[in-house]
Amino acid sequence: MTSTALSRYYAAVDAGDLDTAMSLLDPEVRSAILLPGGAVRGEGRQALHDYLSGRGEVVRRHVLLREAVVDGLELAYGAVVDDGTTTTGHFIAAASLGTDGLVTGYQVAFDPELALLPDA
Repeated sequence: MTSTALSRYYAAVDAGDLDTAMSLLDPEVRSAILLPGGAVRGEGRQALHDYLSGRGEVVRRHVLLREAVVDGLELAYGAVVDDGTTTTGHFIAAASLGTDGLVTGYQVAFDPELALLPDA
């Protein structure tokens, strides 16, 4: 797979390196994290940092199964794997990029039931 901003972001988040994850985002990034229990929306890096750090200790990996880049928009589809073995659901994410390559908009939807592709 290519080294997209989304793939680098998820790798940093999964490694617990929130500083690196935040460095990939525009300071004024707009975000929407759509979860079964509701949406978490925010503006700015701090909103995403607060969400991620507020999850507590999580042993989680975002396993990207597909990526695409189209006219400054990155798309990713993958599985969320907790504790190294349990697939808890799947996600689809989109990120808009500024001319500097930083993520200016981030939207992700997670579903614990629907899988569009088999896990690799």
